[in-house]
Amino acid sequence: MLKKIFVSGIVQGVGFRPFVYNIAEKNNLTGYVKNKGNFVEIIVNGNSNDIDNFIRNLKEEKPVLSKINNLKIENMDLKDLKNNNLSELKDEFKIYSSQNVDNDVAGTIPPDVGLCEDCVRELKAKGDLRYNYPFIACVNCGPRFTVIKKLPYDRENTSMDKFPLCEECQEEYKNPNNRRFHAQANCCEKCGPKVFLTDSKGKILFEKESAIKKTVELLENGKIIAIKGIGGTHLVCDANNDEAVLELRKRLNRPTQAFAIMSTEDKYKLFSEPTELEDNALNSYRKPIVALKKKENEYGKHISKNISNLDTLGVMLPYSGLHYLLFDKCTSYVMTSANLPGLPMAITNDKIIESLKNIADYFLLHDRDIVNRCDDSVLKQISGRMMLLRRSRGYAPEPIEIDFSKNGLLNNKNNNKNNNILSKNILSVGAELNSVACLSKGNKFYMTQYIGNTSKYETYNYLKDAVHNILRLTNTNKLDMIVCDLHPQFNSKKFANELSKEYGTKLYDVQHHEAHVYSLMGDNEFFEPNITIALDGLGYGKDGNIWGGELLYCDEKYDIHRVGHLEEQLQLGGDLSTKYPIRMLFSILSKKIGLEKSFEFIKGYIGEYPELTEKELKLIKMQIKSGLNTSITTSTGRFLDSIASLLSICFKKTYDGEPSIRLEAFANNCSISEKKQILELVENKDYSKYIDYENNIINTTQIVYDCYEMLQNVAFSKNGIAYYAHLTLSHCLVGISIKCAENLNIKTIGLTGGVTYNKIITEHIVTKLKNKGFKVLLHKNVPNGDGGIAFGQALGYILKNEL
Repeated sequence: MLKKIFVSGIVQGVGFRPFVYNIAEKNNLTGYVKNKGNFVEIIVNGNSNDIDNFIRNLKEEKPVLSKINNLKIENMDLKDLKNNNLSELKDEFKIYSSQNVDNDVAGTIPPDVGLCEDCVRELKAKGDLRYNYPFIACVNCGPRFTVIKKLPYDRENTSMDKFPLCEECQEEYKNPNNRRFHAQANCCEKCGPKVFLTDSKGKILFEKESAIKKTVELLENGKIIAIKGIGGTHLVCDANNDEAVLELRKRLNRPTQAFAIMSTEDKYKLFSEPTELEDNALNSYRKPIVALKKKENEYGKHISKNISNLDTLGVMLPYSGLHYLLFDKCTSYVMTSANLPGLPMAITNDKIIESLKNIADYFLLHDRDIVNRCDDSVLKQISGRMMLLRRSRGYAPEPIEIDFSKNGLLNNKNNNKNNNILSKNILSVGAELNSVACLSKGNKFYMTQYIGNTSKYETYNYLKDAVHNILRLTNTNKLDMIVCDLHPQFNSKKFANELSKEYGTKLYDVQHHEAHVYSLMGDNEFFEPNITIALDGLGYGKDGNIWGGELLYCDEKYDIHRVGHLEEQLQLGGDLSTKYPIRMLFSILSKKIGLEKSFEFIKGYIGEYPELTEKELKLIKMQIKSGLNTSITTSTGRFLDSIASLLSICFKKTYDGEPSIRLEAFANNCSISEKKQILELVENKDYSKYIDYENNIINTTQIVYDCYEMLQNVAFSKNGIAYYAHLTLSHCLVGISIKCAENLNIKTIGLTGGVTYNKIITEHIVTKLKNKGFKVLLHKNVPNGDGGIAFGQALGYILKNEL
């Protein structure tokens, strides 16, 4: 019996062909396996029972990093072997070399993954070929996406092409029974990349193992080192050295934002308290940064208190050989992305030195090119699941797949139309901040690595590069639609216009918060009517105002209706209100207690906030009176910012979301007894003055005024007041969402947007809704924030125009 089998999915760079070879040998089959760039082709020849066992093994025993999306089996005639000059395959099973692909069928590139246990063991084993070699890798681990130039995923198409294999590595590479068979990053000290240490002018001081030893010594002595890694560069210093950490803050002009740290498997629990879910994420092959709770009373003993002013720490474990070799005496290192605010990381040695020469004391570099830069991914546990704050290394560009047959989206009545849908290529370019682009091909959504703030020219160019790269890696030669944000001045929209002209295709707009809703629906493969609470900092609304606290209803035709929102507030001076949150406080409070009383109250903050002067307050006061250079906003972020300034937590934003992020940490430090007292107060409150039930509008002015009065009367601690603001807002959101859901006979309510990374708000809403019998949608594979917008844009277009 002869069969041809086509396997698509993650089947490149994961040891799939040697796996096929071995199960064919085990089942006494002859034939071949061939990588065709976007899928694997297999021919097996043998008796029917052995072939059945082979197919079962193929499905059940596949390599850990592989993923089978589709498996197609065709019967063949034995004469086909002769007709195709394959008669020699009657006697053996072969692995054929890869075949170039020039069609428009997408391949799937696996993401970069952390070092496997076998490689870690070899790295530490004296006498091993790769003992203490920083670029150790095998077919089960190491760089993938960051080194590939084009398909098929073979060594000559990666940045390893300039490192010819030595005799020993070549033998491993050719041996189907070796785990380095066709491991494209395979190398050793004789033939692979090399590290070297330079000074701040680029002069090489040490090479190879001595460079690493010297780096460790310098780090232990408080120096700041820029270390080039797999997908970018980190700035590194001893995480328990106060002077080094503070110096890094000074040089980076990063006064408050928490630093990510890297520690080892046996040390990170000295200063953190991970849950089981967090532990599993941290130790997974994806090796992300995970936000962990600080261990009370132990944190300051092992980690500098200057690492984080929050109640959490961003922790990751070593994921490359180089990382493991850095650890000697230090418990942990600051390991923060080496880029200036808003700019992408430099990835070439010259640019790394040029851009960081005034920040790093030394540079630990290497001579392997980074083809695709890729930041570390970040996760946070919320409401019993791990949520992605940033989806990048370890995840990108692995596609997210959607089963469009759910909820009857694909049915027999529309077979022709459905086939057209599944052959369309749709590119969405995302938002302006925390940008990610997305290419959808049929039911697969290829999200790029994290891009960042595309209002910056360099990052805008990075977006362009990332998009063209994902098109190249997925063999995409045509685009059927370009999707972008509604905002007329976003750089991403400008890029969308360029692409529309280049590919001769139309442009489609999706409103920011509607994209959030579609993203949440796609993330849950839920395509029924629902109410979704969309909370974030800002998004251009359909009325031309700034939205950010929205209650949205998606009907059975996938039209989205705004059915409620936070109270409209004046945002004074545009972006100045996001940078200086006391402007929002002044604006909101004046509505309740008047301009003069607000002015006198806020004057009391002069001195706490160095840049606040009476002259500036008078100008703000005039703005409120005149409405000059003001905009209208329903932003949840701006509401939380006003509370942060009221409680003297944050007067100036130095990183995205800082006032709100610090407010959450501050509220979490409220005592358990006070939390219970506040919860009881919130539960028993009369909400008639907090919610306009006729229009479903939440009176945020009243909540701010409550906090103001509590502060004046010293009714609760400042931590307690912060907790009260979170719970009251959450309670109001639950109230209007349930009312709308009941009126529309909806049983499902979702939460999305960047503010839903706030554990207090999200977990309180989820608990209340579930207690009332509602199904609650939360994100799981796509970021809640703007990193999920592109995914939602693409899905929104499909739902509205194709299904």
